[in-house]
Amino acid sequence: MPLEVAASYRARRRGLLGRDGIAGALLITPTNSVHTFGMRFTLDIAYLDRSLTVLDVVTMRPGRLGMIRPRGRHVLEAAGGAMAGWGVRPGVRVGIRLTEDPNRAA
Repeated sequence: MPLEVAASYRARRRGLLGRDGIAGALLITPTNSVHTFGMRFTLDIAYLDRSLTVLDVVTMRPGRLGMIRPRGRHVLEAAGGAMAGWGVRPGVRVGIRLTEDPNRAA
């Protein structure tokens, strides 16, 4: 699955705003809370700790404010229903594999 990373202040603030969907997932780091104000679609949200272990997974409709997860360090966002299909649930450690982006200029 393709993964986008939002690590800068600007990218974290923008998140998935203005989009009609996402093909894979968005990793927002660092953060321990999100909202869905201005979103156009339902999101699955996985709160991750420092070691990328899933603390909690919730589904949020547009216009909601998520709870702060004190042990959270990262948030993984995907289209609603996607995470169950991927097996993302509390206690699972998420792995990230870097691949070369064919669209990136050398």
